[in-house]
Amino acid sequence: MDIKSYNSFSEYHPLVNFLYFTVVIMFSMIFQHPVLLVISIISSFSYTIILNGIKALKFNLYFLLPMLFMVIALNPLFSHQGMTILFYIDNKPITFESFIYGIVTAMVLVTMVMWFSSYNKVITSDKIIYLFSKTIPSIALLISMTLSFVPKFKVQLKKIRMSQRNIGRDINNGNFYEKAKHGCRIISILIMWALENGVQTADSMRSRGYGLRGRTHFSLYKMDKRDKLTLSIMGVLIAICMLGYLGGKNTMQFYPYIQMKKIEVIDYIIYLTYIILVFFPIIIEVVEALRWRLLKSKI
Repeated sequence: MDIKSYNSFSEYHPLVNFLYFTVVIMFSMIFQHPVLLVISIISSFSYTIILNGIKALKFNLYFLLPMLFMVIALNPLFSHQGMTILFYIDNKPITFESFIYGIVTAMVLVTMVMWFSSYNKVITSDKIIYLFSKTIPSIALLISMTLSFVPKFKVQLKKIRMSQRNIGRDINNGNFYEKAKHGCRIISILIMWALENGVQTADSMRSRGYGLRGRTHFSLYKMDKRDKLTLSIMGVLIAICMLGYLGGKNTMQFYPYIQMKKIEVIDYIIYLTYIILVFFPIIIEVVEALRWRLLKSKI
């Protein structure tokens, strides 16, 4: 079995999935240490490739890589903080500190996009409803419906465009005025379909007793020993990383000058802990893939 064809981590309990992504996304924002930033961007990049294959690779190279260089180039132009002046542009100083902070900001932004891409692949709408249906049912339902409507809109838009193209009313037909008119008609049809679909969904939910008191909830998710062990391991890893952050080990100073604390033995322990934490799903995928190949070899 190919690793990318099997998503083992998504089979864990939704609480495990949600806790992992919440923590790694939060840590990716607040841990502004060069070593930890490199670990985060490598792990997020690797996991998107495992989950989405060549599509994720193309997206990362064609969209995220240019965005990375753009943020690096723009930050020194708008932020002039720092003591080490490299040169001037229109009498405005370009500092070394702002350039380095631009690299850090760009890495954080790209890492966040890749983590959210993996999040959308693993955390499905039914998991969101399961996690929040009892505490914030309305918000959980709204998030679930929003996530489900996006792919439906894409499919419906293709159908509408195909039908309009057959009668010569696509956005590629006619002059500029006619193209705009056809585009408005397509959007109008899509909006009418969305409103009608929303009414049908509301009627369906009302007929099924949504919002009534005492209504029970069915779910296939159950916390087993594997999930409890995983939560325990993640809890220890998160605690060590947080202790390192509180001790000032997971960040560095950029303004007015760059300053980083001397690396000690405890820092290597924190780095190793963070590697295990962010690569946790990848480790699971690799172990499950190797286990599957071993079982296949015995058949």
